[in-house]
Amino acid sequence: MFDWMAWTTPVAVFFVCIVLMLAGMTVWEIKSPTTLRKGFLPITTTRGDRLFIGLLSAAYVNLAFVGLSGRIAEWMKLEQEPSIWISFVASMLLLALILRKG
Repeated sequence: MFDWMAWTTPVAVFFVCIVLMLAGMTVWEIKSPTTLRKGFLPITTTRGDRLFIGLLSAAYVNLAFVGLSGRIAEWMKLEQEPSIWISFVASMLLLALILRKG
């Protein structure tokens, strides 16, 4: 059923992190309902809004990295493409920033 997708370890870790975040945010929302807050994002958001925006941003960072990794290897004259773990760490840092300060 999932033969079309490249299930590498970083991809699996990324999706497991998303599932854990969704479960954690659900429990957090039940225990402590959210309030609207204004951060650096141009709109007033709740925790769930920031999670959604952060997950979209993280996905775009990963997709951009996968799309550009061949070019990065050419530009930097690397023997092989850079590790996908770089985009995983960058996307999780961006997600954390949006959740905390967004």
